Amino acid sequence: MSDTPSFPPGVAVVTGAGSGIGRAAALALADRGWSVVLAGRRADALAQTRDLASDPARLHVQATDVSDRDQVEALFDGTVVRFGRVDLLFNNAGTGAPPVPLEDLSLEDWRRVVDVNLTGAFLCLQAAFRRMKAQDPQGGRIINNGSISAQVPRPRSVAYTATKHAMTGLTRQASLDGRAYNIACGQIDIGNAATEMTARMSRGVLQADGSVAREPTMDVGAVAEAVAYMAGLPLGANVQFMTVMATAMPFIGRG
Repeated sequence: MSDTPSFPPGVAVVTGAGSGIGRAAALALADRGWSVVLAGRRADALAQTRDLASDPARLHVQATDVSDRDQVEALFDGTVVRFGRVDLLFNNAGTGAPPVPLEDLSLEDWRRVVDVNLTGAFLCLQAAFRRMKAQDPQGGRIINNGSISAQVPRPRSVAYTATKHAMTGLTRQASLDGRAYNIACGQIDIGNAATEMTARMSRGVLQADGSVAREPTMDVGAVAEAVAYMAGLPLGANVQFMTVMATAMPFIGRG
């Protein structure tokens, strides 16, 4: 039996690439031959990601606030100028809010999470669509980071949960609207990858029944492998939704 053919590595844009899942995914893509544009707010963190690569020349740093439309346009314009096209967007940038009761969340914290997680994801998706439709050959792939919170909430996470549920709507709409232009869009929902953001899991986090419990985590490399697999499919095939999680985390049966 022959191996499943993969999409030839091309040009990828990874947002939130300065740490965690974004960093791991960017390095995995570069190892597979992709040219990768690293986007995030902190140029120093992006440079650290680049310097960790086995071939740093494959990675290019472009500091970007994804909630700023002009900066997002500059990111994609710069990618096309440097590499000629955009074949992949890993829409990964995200942030959270303080874990306070729903009625106590400030409007400022709500707007900050919406601006990054939802508006930022939309702006990047929209910019990628424009370039992928216009380039020759036409098309490309978008992978949205939905998080397991796109499926079920944690206590005291209304802003994060709402934006990640909305990410599923963005994924479905982009998958439909991209069909005519050879643009594939899928979503990866991740649970408890071991990153800076999930360090609190080992100390104990609030559960649905009001208790506090430590939760298992998984190596972030497993997520990077999953993203690389999705990215490597031929454009005629798509992983619409994938869930990758620490096996023993309290997700199935949560609550």
